[in-house]
Amino acid sequence: MAEKSPLGLVVLSGDYARVHYALMMASAAAAIDRPVTLFFTMDAVPAVLADEGWRDLSGSDRDDALKARNVADMETLLEACAAMEVTFMVCEAGLKALDMSADGLRDDLGVEVTGLVTFYQAVGEGQISTL
Repeated sequence: MAEKSPLGLVVLSGDYARVHYALMMASAAAAIDRPVTLFFTMDAVPAVLADEGWRDLSGSDRDDALKARNVADMETLLEACAAMEVTFMVCEAGLKALDMSADGLRDDLGVEVTGLVTFYQAVGEGQISTL
């Protein structure tokens, strides 16, 4: 069987719906054994902050309603992606732009603080989308 092409998702929007959908895409791709790398930067960085930092995303109040309708909520998606070995990266420049440090990142996701070159190397010849 041929190796599946990697998927790289650049997540830069601070909008809950966009971040949520990036995680939906990542978990679906990982479920079919496609290598996935998520690269969080700028306004999307709160998605990978400790203590449910994703609740600072615009529109995050929708999370409970989605869960009530049996749609995967943000925590479920983050945990599923981690369990399926999705690679989480945070842009070092994005952290600096937001005056944040890596100390505030979630420990359970294995988030790497890195730059675009490392992201491009991880995805290689695979597909890259921006959300």
